[in-house]
Amino acid sequence: MREIRQKLIELLGEYPKSKKITAQLIKTEKRKNYILESLILQLNEEESVPAYFAKPINQTEPLATVIFNHSHGGNFDQGKEELLESSSYLQSPPFVEAITDLGFAVGSIDMWGFNERKGKLESELVKEMLLEGRTLWGMRIFDNMSFLDYLVKRPDVDKSRLATFGMSMGGLMSWWLAALDERIKVTVDIAAQVHIETLKQKRGLDHHGYYYYVPGFLKQFSTLSVQSLIAPRYRLSLTGKDDGMCPLEGAILLEEQLGTIYESYHAKDHWEGRILTGGHQETKEMRKRWENFLQKYL
Repeated sequence: MREIRQKLIELLGEYPKSKKITAQLIKTEKRKNYILESLILQLNEEESVPAYFAKPINQTEPLATVIFNHSHGGNFDQGKEELLESSSYLQSPPFVEAITDLGFAVGSIDMWGFNERKGKLESELVKEMLLEGRTLWGMRIFDNMSFLDYLVKRPDVDKSRLATFGMSMGGLMSWWLAALDERIKVTVDIAAQVHIETLKQKRGLDHHGYYYYVPGFLKQFSTLSVQSLIAPRYRLSLTGKDDGMCPLEGAILLEEQLGTIYESYHAKDHWEGRILTGGHQETKEMRKRWENFLQKYL
């Protein structure tokens, strides 16, 4: 497993990780039922990374903590603000309220090119990274791995109870991050069960942005080989049956194959893949399912 992870990390390209991860607290706010910190983190050697960290009021620390990965949606103004404000394709209340109401802390960063990290078009970032021996998808993943390095050093975070969560691009980030970093105990992804081989076969590659494509990936890996790295840890994957960005045939195939892999670990109950009513969205049913899953396993 370690060798496979290392090969995958190498395929994602080089990463100028910060020699010393540091954090600057910009502001602390007491909101409805939680405390919100606005932070500036030094995760890499190229640019600072704006972040949020929220925790419920009057909870015993250290706390189980969720890394929330924001979606894409072509909305480069939003980024980590999705944690606080939600989106048209997400349920209410916003994730920060839903997660802290469960008694968990939650952290989120602006990924490369979003919100406070805007300035260059995503297409420019993709080209720039490739020229430098990097990939944009790799750079986004590596920032989140460094964010995890920061979180586990906080005294109010229980490093034995860490989860990763997101929808769409955020969901893709969730299962990739869990596959590469064994510190993640629980993974939840919504509208992100993309079987890249089926997507290619059905000529659906243009449904996803250039950021997601890694040169040489299918020569060395498969979607299943990456996702299998999460087993036997807990994972919930929720897909709408009419989600054109997650071809149904591929989602069904992954559900069946992952079931077999988890069963080989005698951990069948640790994997739950659900294909539900809906499209590329978070439905009320999905909201209830992931809340229950986090409560049960985190």
